[in-house]
Amino acid sequence: MKFVPTPLSPAELELQRDVRRFIAEELPADHQPGLGMGSGFDPAFSKKLAARGWVGMAVPKEFGGHARTAVDRFIVTEELLAVGAPLGAHFVADRQTAPAIVKFGSDWQREFFIPKIVAGECWFSLGMSEPDSGSDLSSVRSAARQVEGGWLLNGTKIWTSGAHRTHYFAVLCRTSPAEDKHQGLSQLIVDLRSDGVEIRPIPFLNGAHGFNEVHMSDVFVPDEMMLGEEGSGWRQVTSELAYERSGPDRFLSTFGLVKYLIAERAADGLTVEQQRAVGQLAARYWTIRQMSLSIARAIDDGGAPAVEASLVKDIGTRFEQRVIDVVRDVVEVQLRADSSSTFERLLAEAVLTGPSFTLRGGTTEVLRSIVAKGLRNV
Repeated sequence: MKFVPTPLSPAELELQRDVRRFIAEELPADHQPGLGMGSGFDPAFSKKLAARGWVGMAVPKEFGGHARTAVDRFIVTEELLAVGAPLGAHFVADRQTAPAIVKFGSDWQREFFIPKIVAGECWFSLGMSEPDSGSDLSSVRSAARQVEGGWLLNGTKIWTSGAHRTHYFAVLCRTSPAEDKHQGLSQLIVDLRSDGVEIRPIPFLNGAHGFNEVHMSDVFVPDEMMLGEEGSGWRQVTSELAYERSGPDRFLSTFGLVKYLIAERAADGLTVEQQRAVGQLAARYWTIRQMSLSIARAIDDGGAPAVEASLVKDIGTRFEQRVIDVVRDVVEVQLRADSSSTFERLLAEAVLTGPSFTLRGGTTEVLRSIVAKGLRNV
């Protein structure tokens, strides 16, 4: 397993500067930065990004995308996450759903969904996790039976981020019985405003609403909303997860803690202990960033570094949680979500949401299993 160091080219550095100019011009002066991809839901901001060609960057031009490189998308995503920009509206559709529809979807689905996603106007959530299924997606109990013109879907999905605001989610469900639990699974694209869909909030301890439980009772899903072939859901979902495991969103969620610790406390002078902590965290940030960037470069060079991506997700999300512990060790502060201090507000939010970092997109145990199997095959 290799992570080849890769510098940015002059054109890539210019893209980085262009994104920074856009952020300086378009983020309002009273912008309240958030944590990673949960940093806010702003459809107008998503449309502005789309107008610059920074949504659907990886989608081929023949489907209405911009056919940019994985490194280009890494650069744009990294800059936006670093300032806590509001990405919640378009992020899942851009990162995950659009590539899945391009790869597995029908011509109708590509024509209907992709232009809207690329325009920042069509937003998706993920419909994978279920109550009592743990990390084993193959044990999902949501099921659909075929009826005239489509499918009748029943089941419950949980930890569905943003479902109360997005338009659709791609539901992994069982469409036929099978002895092998990885068989007989399919993906249905479900309109979250359909009859029979009930979205129940799962609030954090501070009352914030991001996660949902989505209950589906006899939801009719037309045939044209079957994503890919019936029964190929497991292969598609495992492929889809690879899109979300190695990007900057897997190590920058708590970057704002360090940034605003320095910004707000440096005027009075950081203690030696705080300076040492910041230095150590910066070194680890740079190392993980280089690993993540090398994967993007490998993808552009035609590689398929799925095992490396799993390792970066494992290291990156555990590091995001470690940042919270390190900062709390060197700063005495009362946690207050309503604090006027951006640092204190982000720290309070991070303490509440940090445990989810190693769950979403594959738990630590699942990722290490993938890495171990990959290393055995080396």
